[in-house]
Amino acid sequence: STANAPEDDAPNRYSRTERTAYGRYSRDANSSGSSLPSNTLEKRIEELERELAKERQENARLMKMAQDKEELIGKLKEEIDLLNR
Repeated sequence: STANAPEDDAPNRYSRTERTAYGRYSRDANSSGSSLPSNTLEKRIEELERELAKERQENARLMKMAQDKEELIGKLKEEIDLLNR
C-alpha cells in the first residue's frame, strides 16, 4: 500500500509542472512575438500531451508488471525457505 503512494502523487506533480511550463511558454511566446502561429503551437502542445498520456499509461503498465514480479519473487522465496526446512 505504501509502495503505491509515490505513484499516486505522480499525476498531480506532472499536471502542476505542465501548467507551469505551459504558462511560462505561452507568456514567452507572446512577449517575443514568436514566428510560429499560436494555433500551430496549440496543436503541438495537444500532440505532446497525447504522447505524454500514452507514455504515462505505458509506464503505469510496466510499474504494475514489475510489482507483480516482485510479489512473485517474494512468494517463491518463501516457498524455497519452506522446502529447505
